[in-house]
Amino acid sequence: MKNYSIKNLRNVCLLGHGSSGKTTLAEAMLFNSGAIDRMGKIANGNTTMDFDPEEIKRNFSINTSIAPVEWKDVKINFIDTPGYFDFVGEVVQGLRAAESAVILVPAKNGVEVGTEKAMQYVNDLGISKMFFISKMDEENANFDKTYQQLKDAFGTGVVAFQFPIIDNGKFAGIVDILANKAYTFDKGKAVETKVPSDLEDSIEEIREGIMEAIAETDESLMEKYFEGEPFTQEEINKGLSAGITDGSIYPVLCGSSEKNMGIDLFANAIVDLFPAPDVKKTIQAKTLDGEVIELEVSENEKLSALIFKTIADPFVGKISMFKVYSGSISADTQLFNSNSERNEKIAQLFFPMGKQQVNTNKIIAGDIGALAKLQANTNDTLCTVAKKVVLDKIKFPEPTLSLAVEPMAKGDEDKIGSGLQRLLDEDPTFRIEINPETRQTLIKGMGDQHLDVITSKLKAKFGVDVRLVDPKVPYRETIKKTAERVEGKHKKQSGGHGQYGHVFISFEPCDSEEMIFEEKVFGGSVPKNFFPAVEKGLRESVVKGVLAGFPMVNLKATLLDGSYHPVDSSEMAFKIAASLAYKKGIALAGPILLEPIYKAEITIPDANLGDIIGDMNKRRGRILGMEPLHGGLQKVTAEVPLSEIFKYATDLRSMTQARGTFTTEFIRYEEVPASISEKVIADAAKAKEEE
Repeated sequence: MKNYSIKNLRNVCLLGHGSSGKTTLAEAMLFNSGAIDRMGKIANGNTTMDFDPEEIKRNFSINTSIAPVEWKDVKINFIDTPGYFDFVGEVVQGLRAAESAVILVPAKNGVEVGTEKAMQYVNDLGISKMFFISKMDEENANFDKTYQQLKDAFGTGVVAFQFPIIDNGKFAGIVDILANKAYTFDKGKAVETKVPSDLEDSIEEIREGIMEAIAETDESLMEKYFEGEPFTQEEINKGLSAGITDGSIYPVLCGSSEKNMGIDLFANAIVDLFPAPDVKKTIQAKTLDGEVIELEVSENEKLSALIFKTIADPFVGKISMFKVYSGSISADTQLFNSNSERNEKIAQLFFPMGKQQVNTNKIIAGDIGALAKLQANTNDTLCTVAKKVVLDKIKFPEPTLSLAVEPMAKGDEDKIGSGLQRLLDEDPTFRIEINPETRQTLIKGMGDQHLDVITSKLKAKFGVDVRLVDPKVPYRETIKKTAERVEGKHKKQSGGHGQYGHVFISFEPCDSEEMIFEEKVFGGSVPKNFFPAVEKGLRESVVKGVLAGFPMVNLKATLLDGSYHPVDSSEMAFKIAASLAYKKGIALAGPILLEPIYKAEITIPDANLGDIIGDMNKRRGRILGMEPLHGGLQKVTAEVPLSEIFKYATDLRSMTQARGTFTTEFIRYEEVPASISEKVIADAAKAKEEE
């Protein structure tokens, strides 16, 4: 692969709903450019971009992949992202490396949730975008309907730059509206033909819409437009470039990737319409002291590069994919990782093309590359010792689903831990947590599919078979009443020294989660040197409550009285006496179960408000408030028990067709209703019997 200047680079992220045709489009581009000699198919598991065994098995993209395509003396880095919402972290990674995005919309299905989400991502980032109405060859494909849906959903900035030619109900060609030229296709190549006469009026109307959009990019062009003067080609190009760069114009193209129809025209549009990486002349960075500085987006600037994705390969090790923002990286560059503040060694520098590696000796500003066997992680900045800088990190969404992982075979616990840790390196939306209380390993992700893929990879890559179960709820126990002067007496005689400890303790509720211990002993009935033993016996006892064995909280214990034996009394005897008093006293003091209560903030479309409130009531939730947001959304704030929302991510997605999002935060413990408390206590007793 030859070297390209920054002006001749394009970084384009492919976005869209699941199965909208992103991977097939990238495959067609690779084929047309000569990078591959035959087009693979997703169904056959032989596409360049979907190379992970999990992707081949499931027939959809899970990971973000890179496809460098050389076209008309320009290198286009296509960034193929998953369309399924569980893998949104991959989308966020891919978008960070792009200046432009193509949102694919199937001609049969039209605008879907994934289309809306993709548009939201690119609008939030302020990058250039275009729509590609895909799968025009399929039965019931409808360009007009899909185009109108796009205009209705996203406004007047949506403008068709192409129009399909339909012959006998089948996709036969494309009209380039700006050039006023028509094309049919022969083995993937556009062949110019005459514009069908029955389309001339429609095309002229759309062309007028493009000219109006161009006019709105510049005051002088607007004046010329109102005066009825035609734009020059230079003015058209300038207006299109300005409108697409500032996000006021969203071109709409069309084609069929599987039949390779219109893909070369699509590639031409990418080259002609999308900006180069130096569209922003400078980027912001920080020094290690936190000072904000500007770096020129140029090969002549000092190096700054961000690792936006990590692949954990059990055989090769880490592969770090990065975008160079300034300067360049070559084989002899002395790399410095400004996040870990240590040097990194370059073992192998290459351009990724799916799982293939195209070796290179240099990667310049604006380009995307990869390095093997770095110590670095995703979101680390690579720079030089001469100019140590830190780039802004990618902000990943927090995981929303938490499940416990258990080994299928005994003795696999260590292998599970090391395998999960390796997978953690490549997925910033994945979390691992060891709950010391329930002794469960919890894995957290974006949804069922996400966690299913994690466990599948664990088996395939590291040979560990696991099952996923609901996490145990970390209940607490406490008391509602006071138990006065509860006696605890431990007396044992077995020849020689005996054991004697005798206490009277009062137990009462308090506000402190940690147990409060006091003593009010008069007259030396319990010697002071045994007070610590009594306290220790109680602190060891409160680890398990009397109802279901959960930790005891909000308890105050006061040592009031007792007795001792000058020979047989010992610290151990008083510890045991205190624990006996604890068991007896707690049982008398009205013990209850407490459950964790979480605050949930749920963002949903207006249309789903009633369903969400009804569902939250079924979960024993309390609605605290509702707040209208922009874009026809509502934010519902509620308090809900943890036991009711373990799988809320999946249920919310189902209720809102994946349009809803939520966050949770622990706030307090509350008493468990009697009917649920009885079941929890019974389950705990059963589990104890089975141990």
